[in-house]
Amino acid sequence: MLLMASNHNVNSQSQKQGGFPFILPKEKPKREMSAAMERIYTKYAAPRPEDNELFSQFKYTKLKGFDYHNHDGTISRRDPSKIIFANGKYYVWYTYRHTPTPPQGAQKSNDTIPSADWDLAEIWYATSKDGFTWDEQGVAIPRPPKPQLGWRSVTTADILEWKGKYYMYYQGFMEASGTRGDDCPVLVSYADSPDGPWKPYNKIVIPNGAKGEWDQFSIHDPYPLVYNGKIYLYYKSDFDEKPNLVRMQGLATADNPLGPFTKNKLNPVITSGHETSLFPFKTGIAALVYKDGNEHNTIQYAKDGVNFEIASITELMPYAAAPFIADAFTDTKDGRGITWGLAHFINVSGYDKFNSMLVRFDCDLSQDLHDPEMKEHRVQHTPEEYFRQGLSKKQLERLKKGN
Repeated sequence: MLLMASNHNVNSQSQKQGGFPFILPKEKPKREMSAAMERIYTKYAAPRPEDNELFSQFKYTKLKGFDYHNHDGTISRRDPSKIIFANGKYYVWYTYRHTPTPPQGAQKSNDTIPSADWDLAEIWYATSKDGFTWDEQGVAIPRPPKPQLGWRSVTTADILEWKGKYYMYYQGFMEASGTRGDDCPVLVSYADSPDGPWKPYNKIVIPNGAKGEWDQFSIHDPYPLVYNGKIYLYYKSDFDEKPNLVRMQGLATADNPLGPFTKNKLNPVITSGHETSLFPFKTGIAALVYKDGNEHNTIQYAKDGVNFEIASITELMPYAAAPFIADAFTDTKDGRGITWGLAHFINVSGYDKFNSMLVRFDCDLSQDLHDPEMKEHRVQHTPEEYFRQGLSKKQLERLKKGN
């Protein structure tokens, strides 16, 4: 009887409150609502995507200044660093491979034939006045002689400015990628200028996890920011074995760029994503979670830099996003956000000529920019783009057999 009375009261209240207002309220109304309506007021910054500072679409532009040898697979540029502004120009670092052949796989690789797109690579850099046309400056971090750390390949760099000096974190391979997986430690080099010369520390700065832990084999994509007076270095690792890899993001912090780094006890702190791309936003840290996992294609936010929540859902996110972040190293308490950066397109010529290229992306994830075109709710695709995602040969055979 009590349950029936309770249901009667709820139904009476629902009838009294009437239908939901025609003009969508900007603030949460005082009324009974469905879980979905509750969510747009409690889980997002605004009920409309266009009013959400952490929602954006992404626009792409081809860069000038880079030669790819007709994309025959012998030259590849990928995994750019975040962009900094120094000496009156923008700087970016990236993985550069120039080999006699495209990647051939671990079994066919040798001292000159790469196993993967990032094998037998070095870290190069380029500068630009406008972010569209780039002047390639050459190698920043070369492969050291065998058997030093990183002798096989140095890749996936990111930059930190700390107390007037520059620190470059990157992955150092001692075997061809794919021999077991992508096992490699995080290394660091440092310099007084973004133009170098870079001095290697020659020690592993973030060790792999203990046997049986989620990051026991790989610490990838090191990504440093300055937050709460410390160096917050985010990284990716892989659960399980191929083809069932689950990629998530961890965090390690330090008071010194050379370490020691302490891994956060709550790791992993982001449960999806591939290359880690983050930036200070207001009092916390925002993250572009573009690929892999249940929460891919989301932009997330952590008020404390650790406990991330979904802030928006979007599409066509940049691969390996490397934004220009003016306040990446200022220990800001009011992060302004980002409006542009570089990314990469992978496998631009097919698997027999596998190579990657750098591209520019633009967006509006900023407190200072208000671009209505970036806040449109959806991306328009041509029919060809949909048909390109067609059924595989195996799927067609299954359907034929089923019919």
